[in-house]
Amino acid sequence: MRTASRIHFLVLCMVTLFVVVGCGKKETTKGKVFFVEPKDGAEIKGPVKVVMGVEGMKIQPAGEVVEGTGHHHILINQDFFPPGQIIPTDETHKHYGKGQTEDVLNLPPGNYKLTLQFADGLHRSYGKDLSSTINIKVASQ
Repeated sequence: MRTASRIHFLVLCMVTLFVVVGCGKKETTKGKVFFVEPKDGAEIKGPVKVVMGVEGMKIQPAGEVVEGTGHHHILINQDFFPPGQIIPTDETHKHYGKGQTEDVLNLPPGNYKLTLQFADGLHRSYGKDLSSTINIKVASQ
């Protein structure tokens, strides 16, 4: 009987510990990014005005890593970056490290895949969950 009491006590302690640890656990906010403009499938005469949106995260300029914050990147004819991967800077990877939410892209006529990628203050991608892709067609002017 004494052994059974100890087992019950240990089980009760374990359950209490799991409850206490679970209560202190911080819930991670799942955000989302999206193109306000243009819409997926749009046919546009260039230049292309782009308006970027985000929910569940705050926009903050690059430089400092602060939880729950970041800034936009537009990837031209590219897929999202895996979490933690640094987004390069070149003609197909546009950085908005000052916290910009709008831009005008001078794209020659053609079909384009635009991927909006949110990243932290060091340009490290938040991954697929904070990316969004649209396809557009830029028509001759």
